[in-house]
Amino acid sequence: MTTQPRILISNQDADRLEAMLDSLSDKAFPGKTELLRELDRAENVDSSDIPPGVVTMNSTVRFKVASSGESFCKTLVFPKDMDDTGDKISILAPIGSALIGLSQGDDMQWPAPGGKTLTVHIDEVLYQPEHAGQLHR
Repeated sequence: MTTQPRILISNQDADRLEAMLDSLSDKAFPGKTELLRELDRAENVDSSDIPPGVVTMNSTVRFKVASSGESFCKTLVFPKDMDDTGDKISILAPIGSALIGLSQGDDMQWPAPGGKTLTVHIDEVLYQPEHAGQLHR
């Protein structure tokens, strides 16, 4: 991987993500090691100190996958909050894992299935619970 962007994660998201990951086997989530590595290198801050342009859990973000040039607008959620609308992406999806903690304008390379690497670019954070005052969601 190339130089990695700074990652900010709220203490609340970090606690919930670590608890979720502790409950999953490596087989159930092949990207577990990579996400744990990102959580370890993240700067954890209080929810009220998260800047508005940072992707947190339950944020709606517009992003692009470099290899395909496709743009998406998705809400980053825990697996239990997934539904069939197509408007959400799980934190357990390779792109979902890449999004957490990034800021508008960041690019992140992330391992994808089949030994490939995805490059994700954050265009805009359209909604962030912390910025909307929903600190205890």
